[in-house]
Amino acid sequence: MNRVIGHNYDKATMLSKTHTKYIQSLQHKKFRDESNLFIAEGPKVVLDLLASWKFNCKELFVLKDWFTANSKSLVNYTDISVTVIEEFELEKISVLATPHQVLAVFEKRKADNNIDLKDKIILVLDSVQDPGNLGTIIRIADWFGITDMICSIGCADMYNPKVVQSTMGSLGRVNVVYTDLANWLQKNKKIKIYAASLEGSAVQNLKGLKEAILVIGNEAHGISEGVMQWVNEKITIPKTGEAESLNAAVATGIILSHI
Repeated sequence: MNRVIGHNYDKATMLSKTHTKYIQSLQHKKFRDESNLFIAEGPKVVLDLLASWKFNCKELFVLKDWFTANSKSLVNYTDISVTVIEEFELEKISVLATPHQVLAVFEKRKADNNIDLKDKIILVLDSVQDPGNLGTIIRIADWFGITDMICSIGCADMYNPKVVQSTMGSLGRVNVVYTDLANWLQKNKKIKIYAASLEGSAVQNLKGLKEAILVIGNEAHGISEGVMQWVNEKITIPKTGEAESLNAAVATGIILSHI
């Protein structure tokens, strides 16, 4: 391992067991909450989060080849501790089956709870518990220009490594807020609330919608009764086949593509 000072190599040393365990601990929500930190991996995700300036990067652990190729990109981040490590060291701290050149430790950002709902489509997720689904939905929201997402307390943690990787950097462009959904919907009931459902109006009828709250439910159980009581209209994606339901992320993408 080479500690980099001002992005120049310094004295070589080994990544300590204590430091390794500390980084590994951030795979678990308990320690992410206690430290207010999370990890991100891979060139695309890490560089996008750095470029967003939404998260304060505390440390970068990189392979020598990646550091050499990206040293110019790091010029604007001279306050970040950059450590060049060996592949076997990256494997120890990575959550990926195949570690990919760089791992970063970021501080969580404070969510912006003061959301202006005027002339916006707001995504609301009710207990979407699969990390891959949540990450993909954040990425889909970013694709369609959705800037704010409201999640129930029962949703997967946005800083779960699987969520972070699935967003492919979109985490830095979508404001994600966790709250009591029923209370939040009650406070914002002046905006029309739509719910994705197996039954309801065809989503094609909503083309051109400019202002609305769109609720996506749990992968297995749909939308809870406490949330559904505030819904004004159910919408559905008409089917022609025999599948019982759609993946939550797939359904979100289809609905947003129509509206």
